[in-house]
Amino acid sequence: MNKLMTRRKLITTGLGVAAGASGIALAARLASQYGLIPPDNGGVFGIGETLTYAAQRMLMSHHSLAREFSRSEISRVAPVNGDPPETEVYQRVLHSGFADWRLTVDGLVARPSSFTLEQLKRLPSRTQITLHACEMGWSFIAEWTGVPLSDLLSSVGILPQARYVVLFPLDAWWESIDMSDALHPQTLLAYAMNGEQLPVPHGAPLRLRLPRQLGYKNTKYISHIKVVDTVKNIGEGVGGSNSEGKGAYSWYAGM
Repeated sequence: MNKLMTRRKLITTGLGVAAGASGIALAARLASQYGLIPPDNGGVFGIGETLTYAAQRMLMSHHSLAREFSRSEISRVAPVNGDPPETEVYQRVLHSGFADWRLTVDGLVARPSSFTLEQLKRLPSRTQITLHACEMGWSFIAEWTGVPLSDLLSSVGILPQARYVVLFPLDAWWESIDMSDALHPQTLLAYAMNGEQLPVPHGAPLRLRLPRQLGYKNTKYISHIKVVDTVKNIGEGVGGSNSEGKGAYSWYAGM
């Protein structure tokens, strides 16, 4: 057995034993030792959130792929949750055909950069047909084309201390993901859907496609990406707008 598998077995077995024996404090310390405490661990989901996130990261963080479908399986209807931003900034870039839109990438990177939509489209792309599963119970299959987030981050040079990628949109619904999801080959910054320019209701000009997590993690209308070592100083410190407030969703929404 290699060292990685031995380490994984040790951590997951330890987490399971600690939880099964009601050793909540012990389980939390073990997850913390390996940097596997999610930003919202102090919220309503508590130790269950920590155990779910830690176990998934040790077992499937790098090699697990979401199912990809054939074109014949693309859904005829693609539901939408929420309206496009009504802000002055979004309306301006929309009316310009997104010619005035820019994606800023900064934070813990060697080369802070800004990209136009056309520049992003000239980067190496990936097309995948995956399921978008909403937390409200509906889902659809669509074809998505975009820039792998890992390639974009490689182009700006992420620094060793980076732990999270924060995605700020042109509306209020910002989110963050860990580096494991950010560097996963299926994580896209999508600018096209079903062979056409990404529709406005689905997040034009750019949205996150994160097929291994539920829909609310798939941030739409992205304009700013910030690489950070902590999210504790952003918003309420729990990793995203959807995790804030009473009745909030879990920060980690893995499927």
